[in-house]
Amino acid sequence: MKELIARSVEECVSAAMKLREPKALLFIERSAELLAQVFKSGHKVIVAGNGGSLCDAAHFAEELTGFFRNPRRALPAIALSEPGHLTCTGNDLGFDWVFSRGVEAFGQPGDLFVGLTTSGNSPNIINAVQAAQKQGLRTILFLGKDGGKLKGVADIEWIVDGFLTSDRIQEAHMAAIHVMIEAVEHLLFSGHLSKSVEVCYDCS
Repeated sequence: MKELIARSVEECVSAAMKLREPKALLFIERSAELLAQVFKSGHKVIVAGNGGSLCDAAHFAEELTGFFRNPRRALPAIALSEPGHLTCTGNDLGFDWVFSRGVEAFGQPGDLFVGLTTSGNSPNIINAVQAAQKQGLRTILFLGKDGGKLKGVADIEWIVDGFLTSDRIQEAHMAAIHVMIEAVEHLLFSGHLSKSVEVCYDCS
């Protein structure tokens, strides 16, 4: 048991170390700059993923609509995770269309779609990217393994290679999301955070 735990911990560390690679650092920088540009221009971010990646998508969105490190104004982000939409669309049209329908409903030219898929082959993410590009949205993809069918499709992508299972890829994705959002807050609010928002911690 100790050996199993130690091996898993080492894999976790290896996943985090992926962020030190030049391609990861460039991905985070370019993505943060694009996110900041989208928000500065009055547009929004739409995020989607399946399973654990859906949880990461929701986490991504709430760090933007809430705040990460410092109080500041809310940033418009939507995770395509609403149960009514997912089950209605999945039941009536098929699960492959749950995210593209969300993009069709909420996406506007100038918005940004962020997709997370550890395989790069999730049909509903592929369809969502196609819908986003058709509607004039920019695209960022968090991928894994060899990038799958989505390799080379988005404006910006990061492929976490070297892992056979989704959990380690998702751990790397989430670490990158945290660094990325910290960078976005720095780009948008650095130097005037205290003036950007008044936060009421106890309004009762």
